[in-house]
Amino acid sequence: MGPSGRIAAFFQSARITPLLALVALLLGLFAVMVTPREEEPQINVTMANVLIPFPGAAVRDVEQMVAGPAEQVLAQISGVEHVMSVSQPGLAVITVQFKVGAARTEALVRLYDTVNSNADWLPKGLGVLDPIIKPKGIDDVPIVTLTLYGKDAATGPYDLERVAHSLESDLKRVQGTREVTTLGGPSRAVMVEIDPARMAGAGVIVPDLRTALQSANLGLPVGDLVAGNRAVAVESGPFLKSASDVAELVVGVHAGKPVFLRDVATVRDGPPPASRYVWYGAAARGDAPAADYPAVTLSITKKPGENAIDVANAVMRRVESLRNTVIPADVQVAETRNYGATANDKAKKLIEKLLFATASVVALVFIALGRREAAIVGTAVILTLTVTLFASWAWGFTLNRVSLFALIFSIGILVDDAIVVVENIHRHQQLFPGKTLTEIIPGAVDEVGGPTILATLAVIAALLPMAFVSGLMGPYMSPIPINASMGMLLSLAIAFMVTPWLARLWMKALPAEDVATEGRAPAAHGLAAKLGPLFERVFRPLLDDRRGARNRGFLGLGILALIAMSVALPATGLVLLKMLPFDNKSEFQVIVDMPAGTPVEQTAAVLRDLGAYLVTQPEVTDYQAYAGTAAPINFNGLVRQYYLRVGGNVGDLQVNLVDKHERSAQSHAIAMRVRPALQKIGLRFGANIKVVEVPPGPPVLSPIVAEIYGPEADGRQQVAKAVRALFEKTPGLVDVDDSSIATAPKKMLLVDRQKAAMLGVPQQAIVTTLRAGLAGEATAYLHDQSKYPAAATLQLAADRQGDLNELL
Repeated sequence: MGPSGRIAAFFQSARITPLLALVALLLGLFAVMVTPREEEPQINVTMANVLIPFPGAAVRDVEQMVAGPAEQVLAQISGVEHVMSVSQPGLAVITVQFKVGAARTEALVRLYDTVNSNADWLPKGLGVLDPIIKPKGIDDVPIVTLTLYGKDAATGPYDLERVAHSLESDLKRVQGTREVTTLGGPSRAVMVEIDPARMAGAGVIVPDLRTALQSANLGLPVGDLVAGNRAVAVESGPFLKSASDVAELVVGVHAGKPVFLRDVATVRDGPPPASRYVWYGAAARGDAPAADYPAVTLSITKKPGENAIDVANAVMRRVESLRNTVIPADVQVAETRNYGATANDKAKKLIEKLLFATASVVALVFIALGRREAAIVGTAVILTLTVTLFASWAWGFTLNRVSLFALIFSIGILVDDAIVVVENIHRHQQLFPGKTLTEIIPGAVDEVGGPTILATLAVIAALLPMAFVSGLMGPYMSPIPINASMGMLLSLAIAFMVTPWLARLWMKALPAEDVATEGRAPAAHGLAAKLGPLFERVFRPLLDDRRGARNRGFLGLGILALIAMSVALPATGLVLLKMLPFDNKSEFQVIVDMPAGTPVEQTAAVLRDLGAYLVTQPEVTDYQAYAGTAAPINFNGLVRQYYLRVGGNVGDLQVNLVDKHERSAQSHAIAMRVRPALQKIGLRFGANIKVVEVPPGPPVLSPIVAEIYGPEADGRQQVAKAVRALFEKTPGLVDVDDSSIATAPKKMLLVDRQKAAMLGVPQQAIVTTLRAGLAGEATAYLHDQSKYPAAATLQLAADRQGDLNELL
């Protein structure tokens, strides 16, 4: 007797067998309770942006002096897959992407070590500032976003931002949250709006204001005063604590009288000039018309390994408890993203399908073999699934749509082992009526044991290579080959150990008419009696002594013809080939790129027109507009680095749809339907509009990407234009874009060094004064115990920034 028969002989009556079955069941229940539920698989996608400021440098200087050498330094790090750089005026952005699956902590330690050990790679006097490292990973994708808005016109973004900042501290206390940040809002500042005429009359210049602000905002412990056998700590100060403190600073002396800052500038505490706009657009509901309101958005991420459903639910409960206390009654909170809810919905739906698939298999066995045999197979399948869930948790997988799909996919092959064993035991009962089940089971299991083991290994050999696919697709789809392979092995073990025990316990002796005897086949009952004649009519011509060979030949030719027709379907275009089917999401994104130099107000106007069209669509519930800043990223935005989209010429629309159960159209069909109208609106403003859907699988930079290499920037640009023109002419390709950075209109103010030197004015003073006037300069910060300190910012008033003469 072979090993399978000996295993069955031991476990069919062993007392440990039911204990093993109970342990398998309990392990599965434990795994269901502790395994984190998420919508997407957890993938180690470790990347980092290394930002190297080079103030005042041209793009060519940034590329040659900073980006190129930095790429060479960072490429030395082990485990790095790609190093890419983007050179902008005054800034180099180097993206370091590690191989998928690389341990995040170890990868970032190597990155920081390499950057710090090469800190002397450029001369200090060159003007290049210290690198800033911004690591990114899958856990930086918010699972919940909350948009705060007020329907009252008196509630503006400045007030909403202060409410959001108060909420940050409360939500950070929720178990499992990682980062809670506010997007949008103008931030608070003490604006020192300088008046050149008043300054000239008082005889003060911008460096005087800067020096006064910086020197007045210094406080330090100066030591201990020892007297009377006691030491008293002495501190100097005070710090600037309010806008009135700033306004009362003495910045100079004129005609023997002090010149206060309020005499030469307007000092106000409030928002700076707007550089970004965020608003919430609501579709018409009942009698309420469509409208939009100023807003800010809170994004909440979770810690690694936390259950997205639990964290999201805890966040929403906390928000409800803060209404009318931290959240004023006139401030509305819209739940604009909840990946915990979508993950729970996916998990429930897939678990229902898993149960349905299991019930279908059990029902089929019940029809074919009987209720006792069906109960045995059903128990074996349930035990296999539960212990597979535990093995999946132990491997490190979460409960997501891919891992659950792996179990559904493998149901059809997991039941094979138990069915083969039970069916053969049933057959041996008919062949050996005089033997007991204890005598029959080992031989019956041993007879099919070898082929069952071979079939199990063959299935594993067919599935396992999928686990070694490179790129994002491999780790993303790895739950399928790994879970299915583990399930097959566990199914085999249960078929040889638990199934014989259940068969000996539950199966009964067959009636006399169901037992095969010499010259008589066992009687058929029920469905078998009805299907028997049909099978005989189908297979008898194939087994006929005279015409069987010819009929089998015709059958083979028919099968080959069907295979050829199947292969021809993609070639003829009747069936489209793609990696994964579209998912029916409840959101999509509209990316807006305006020409370089476009002010943020113009970008906001484009977004308003786009939003006004979108809220007319019956499936759209609301949208959030982000002008001058990026919307909260998703997994797709993480890979495409949408978080770097900052500036007056960029904007995002985050569009939310009604629940998929309440609409007939798929999200992809909706996105395809609105795209032409959005493109038409964008063309009126010269905007590049892209409709971006959440991909059904791992995201990529784009479905088709052409990388162009060359030593000269002009040559690369020419080739890129030619390739882009080819893409735009190719049928089926839309939203063609490139990574070149367009330059905005620019004026150069050239300092006459000789005249400046003769007047005793250094070039540095001229440049910093000009920058303070236009861009603004944060020279000091208030010490008023705020979480986000307000900067005292020198700048020309907003109504004077359009005239160069005011600056000069």
